[in-house]
Amino acid sequence: QVQLVESGGGLVQAGGSPRLSCAASGRIFSISAMGWYRQAPGKQRDLVARITNSGSTNYADSVKGRFTISRDNAKNTVYLQMDSLKPEDTAVYYCNVAARTYSTGGFTSTTGYWGQGTQVTVSS
Repeated sequence: QVQLVESGGGLVQAGGSPRLSCAASGRIFSISAMGWYRQAPGKQRDLVARITNSGSTNYADSVKGRFTISRDNAKNTVYLQMDSLKPEDTAVYYCNVAARTYSTGGFTSTTGYWGQGTQVTVSS
């Protein structure tokens, strides 16, 4: 099982630059990717940014040029640097990891795990 602890959310003024962090722990064999998703009220949960174990990144068009995802493999931690925040960025941000865990006889197949989410509210 993988546990994710998120931090860095809160009330931020437009134009602010907070950084979200997500630390993974548990019986982790390997992590293939880590990412951030967000969900606003009445909206679906959408990908914000994702980074693979090779360092490849994907960003939603709405955040390209403003957000930067990074990863500290030694700490099993992923970060989301959020610059030039807009009120439209207001949402619950969820950390997600794709990981294999130890199990009897070896390890599991790759499974997605979710953090509990952290609220980011951007005031105008």
